[in-house]
Amino acid sequence: MLAVIGLAVALIALIFMAFRGVNIIIAALLGAGIVALTNGLSPVETFGQVFTFGAEPGGIGAFDFMGRFFLLFVTGAMFGTLMAKSYAMNSIAELLGRLLGPRQALLIVAFTTAILTYGGVVAFVVVFVVYPLGLQLIQRAKLPRRLLVAAMVLGGGTFTLTAMPGTPSIHNAIPTVTLGTDLYAGAVLGLFASAIMLGLGVWYLLREQRRAADWVPPADHYLLDSVEPSDEPLPDWRICLLPMAVVIGLIALPKLLSQILGAGPAAGGLAATLEALSQESVLWPSAALVIGCGMVYLLFPRVRREFVAHAGLGANNSVMPLISMGAIIGFGAVVAQTSGYQQFAAFMPSLDLPPKISAVLSVNVISGVTGSSSGGLGIFMSTLAEQYLAQGVDPAVLHRLVAIACGCFDSLPHSGGVIALFAIMRVTHRDAYKDLGVVTVVIPLIATVFTVALAMLIS
Repeated sequence: MLAVIGLAVALIALIFMAFRGVNIIIAALLGAGIVALTNGLSPVETFGQVFTFGAEPGGIGAFDFMGRFFLLFVTGAMFGTLMAKSYAMNSIAELLGRLLGPRQALLIVAFTTAILTYGGVVAFVVVFVVYPLGLQLIQRAKLPRRLLVAAMVLGGGTFTLTAMPGTPSIHNAIPTVTLGTDLYAGAVLGLFASAIMLGLGVWYLLREQRRAADWVPPADHYLLDSVEPSDEPLPDWRICLLPMAVVIGLIALPKLLSQILGAGPAAGGLAATLEALSQESVLWPSAALVIGCGMVYLLFPRVRREFVAHAGLGANNSVMPLISMGAIIGFGAVVAQTSGYQQFAAFMPSLDLPPKISAVLSVNVISGVTGSSSGGLGIFMSTLAEQYLAQGVDPAVLHRLVAIACGCFDSLPHSGGVIALFAIMRVTHRDAYKDLGVVTVVIPLIATVFTVALAMLIS
């Protein structure tokens, strides 16, 4: 009983500290300490091994997570920063403004963040890239800041993060390590879930925009300290799309070529090489992002003048989010060592439920407890995935279902990502959580339910 109470207290403490603005790294360490103390775990082993490197065999801790995905974070942040400094994002948004009309500020923000995220820009970088422009757009449209939050998370924190086949996000990469799948696993299911998330998300944004038609903004509602003015003309939007097209194309290229060449004798060793590259979830996408950075250098003289400084800024900006996510992974690794979690891990696969439903429920609960989609997904992969494979679930189907499902309860109020986003955008939970919760919890949950149903029909 004390062990279960300890887990509950640790989770409540983590949520409380998040609401109070405590640094998520400190909160994760304190939460792990509470779990260890109330569950009789050795402090030396907890912080010296489990939190940092994970429990053997096959565990994943904070440092292990950071080591595995370091290149993807750094290259994604570099690419995002260089794209921002080139004003390519501004040009793409201007194009969307002309196509959709000046009143469609929310759709412009949502589609811009979706393009950037799917194009290889790490989600946390998208916030810094799009926020200044988005604030200007909603100011002209006289819309509340809370709807800017909802628009940004729709484009950058839902379908392009977990559901779209081929997206170079960390959530799409984590299952490949355990399952041996590639970034395009479960493509039909991913496209189906993406359509639901995008369709319902756009409907919600437009409904809230109509409801805010008579809203009068306070005098300081759009205050922003750091907008970089520029008198230079924006680059041509066609050129701006090229770096992202190159990144996406390179990530998809090995898969496409391996399917074209097949496994016949004519393909020889090239087919094996391409197949290996198509299954590479970190190194190859990172290489594609580096090539994307090179494209930005070649295409935009504005960036070329301070290329090294801008790339260095992007690399620096990747460090704290990577450490923060690693800390949440470490907290989850400690939780996974408790008797309460072991009982849960044994209980879920044994339920009289279809294994696909059981797997989705499991990853939802773990993501909710840890407050992290990547953390919950990583723990699921290291502790439960093999059991569902043993029950006959196709690896590609399992990859896509749990990747989609991890993005439902990960955005509960104690989530470190939610806390950081609200701090950056200067809103409170009272102001903006309802809209964020609808877009990142309720709608993805609906998409997950229907996608599981589809998966049970076709596989």
